[in-house]
Amino acid sequence: MTTDQDSPRAVSPAPAPPPTLAPMLEARSIALVGASPRPGTFGQRMVAEVTRSPSRPEIHLVNPRYAEIAERRCVPSLADLDDPVDLVLLGVPDAALEQQLTLAARRGDRSAVIFGNAHEDQPPPGRPGLRERLAAVARSAGLQLCGAGCMGFVNVTRGLRAIGYAEPEAPPAGPVALVTHSGSVFSTMLRARRGVGYTVAVSSGQELVTAAASYLDYALGLPETRVLALVLEAIRDPGQLRRVLAVAAARDLPVVLLAAGRSAGGRAMVAAHSGALAAGDGSWEALARAYGVHRVGDLAELTDTLELFAIGRRIARTRPGAGTGRGLASVHDSGLERAHAADLAEDIGVPFAAIGETTAARLAEILDPGLTPANPLDVWGTGANTRGLFASSLITLAGDPSVDAVALAIDLVRELDGDESYPLAALDAAAQTTKPLVVLGNLASAVDPDQATRLRQHGIPVLEGLRTGLLALRHLLDHAERAPGPGETGPGAVCARRDRGADLLAAGITGGAPWLDLLREYGIVTAAAWEASDADGVLAAAKQIGYPVVLKTADPTVTHKSDAGGVLLGLRDRAELARAYASLSARLGPRVLVCESVPAGTELAVGIARDPDLGPLIVVGAGGVLVELLADRAVALPPVDERTARQMVAGLRVARLLAGARGAPPADLAAVVRAIVGVSAVAAELGGQLAALDVNPLICGPGGAVAVDVLALPR
Repeated sequence: MTTDQDSPRAVSPAPAPPPTLAPMLEARSIALVGASPRPGTFGQRMVAEVTRSPSRPEIHLVNPRYAEIAERRCVPSLADLDDPVDLVLLGVPDAALEQQLTLAARRGDRSAVIFGNAHEDQPPPGRPGLRERLAAVARSAGLQLCGAGCMGFVNVTRGLRAIGYAEPEAPPAGPVALVTHSGSVFSTMLRARRGVGYTVAVSSGQELVTAAASYLDYALGLPETRVLALVLEAIRDPGQLRRVLAVAAARDLPVVLLAAGRSAGGRAMVAAHSGALAAGDGSWEALARAYGVHRVGDLAELTDTLELFAIGRRIARTRPGAGTGRGLASVHDSGLERAHAADLAEDIGVPFAAIGETTAARLAEILDPGLTPANPLDVWGTGANTRGLFASSLITLAGDPSVDAVALAIDLVRELDGDESYPLAALDAAAQTTKPLVVLGNLASAVDPDQATRLRQHGIPVLEGLRTGLLALRHLLDHAERAPGPGETGPGAVCARRDRGADLLAAGITGGAPWLDLLREYGIVTAAAWEASDADGVLAAAKQIGYPVVLKTADPTVTHKSDAGGVLLGLRDRAELARAYASLSARLGPRVLVCESVPAGTELAVGIARDPDLGPLIVVGAGGVLVELLADRAVALPPVDERTARQMVAGLRVARLLAGARGAPPADLAAVVRAIVGVSAVAAELGGQLAALDVNPLICGPGGAVAVDVLALPR
């Protein structure tokens, strides 16, 4: 039976529940443990930063060394405060954390921030480590906990600064909710001087108790939040994360994700840094595919993408769940930079729109002699009337129905003669179109900050890198193509095929004819197969199937049958089959599978892998002997519908072979899609009992897609 844990689309995209983190993120009373008057200390900065909070919370200073700090009364201990407080900031050494958090829990304080790393060289014999003990203390008291190893948070919308490090006095306000595991990223994003403002920004650190999803849940309760930004290294509380992403998808809120720890080396560093188990790249890919999350590769792409979503216009959908799907147009002042942009866009899959004849004719009237009306467009000729020429070109391109967004692709340097033609042209054009319009630079360090600020204040994003800006525009195009939210599915009916699968797993049957028979009940075409354990049985099976046949070992300990010489193809008659069986049984044992011969085709592997956080994942990739050589795969959370299955196949390198390479006929893509959807149905009904399922190879040709082998591994 499908459950919320096993299927993202069983989640109803209902409004977010009441924000349970309000006592922390909107705290009206705060105790600062470790407050200090000494300049340059963490305790002094903590007092200064919290005091800056526009919401003016009630502040209690705690440190046994001082009676007064900054003209405020200071008490020796939390125990000296009369009433519980909403939030306790623990600016104390790691060795004091357990004692102070325990005291806060006993007092009934409602939340806490642990800035320190909660490191302990050696836990007491027979006891859990410090981090585990801190988590247990907080959970037992129902106390929400930010950190350990964090920078705290800034609630810009509600005017609260719960940090111990100096940050801008007035962080930029805007529609982005940022949650990051990295304190450095937290500080960098608050100081980026870009067109990105925040409702709330959280450095959540190790997330001993309160995970990223809880902060996102709170942020979705703020009407000002229109974009979610995540910089994460691990998936904690995957169930709630999936529920929050489903709500964001249903509301059409862009979610932009930078995931760290995708490589083997990165995962080891994550474990050493925070003790967390980093999510594998397949986990992030599956989450992104299921909920329309925009994955970015670095902080520069993250920032360009956030700016575009935060202050820019969106592409209008022409029908529910689909964008215009055509592409962008760009105007340049350099022929070389125009060609460079075209090269780069092709490399990273950013489509330029094919403009119509009417648009081309209008451009020809505008351009200086010798310039070609095309997209991308080089406008620079004599340099006369720069403002009017560039504005007219942008407006003309924006008016083409095939154009989704337009970019003024110039370097936006500080002009030494004070010329403002480029920014004025962008402003003129933006006033004449409702389509997204951006300024796209090549080099961030060359951008004139004053002109960039001016444009951003008028709602024109300034994307500061050509590659990252083009990628951001691709995210904008992709967002218009995505459905408003993931579909819903019922929990699934108890059915005979599921019970048969459960029985096979319980009996320890992991492959062979019984599983091929079961796959047929899920709509997957399979090769006819009979099991046999002696020569007479082998010959009888071949008579039923018809020659030629394939002979395979059925020894469950042989995982790579081809490598072990356990697959013999094209056996044409009784004599050839008898000799093959004698050889095979002598090497690998008497148990064999006699199978129908299937015409050659492109081989795929389709299966189910179990992620420790997300549960069953659907994996599609190059199959047969290519499965490990190419490492070519796509991953999705079940259930996978036909549209998602097609997207998965299209993203594979082996897709070129399926389309028909070097004159070969193309494979029946509809049949491939049905097989993937069928495996998704297996995951929905048996995923809770499977550690893995591998249909490999699925032979794909013009006549269909046929599964010829399957291996199921129970949990």
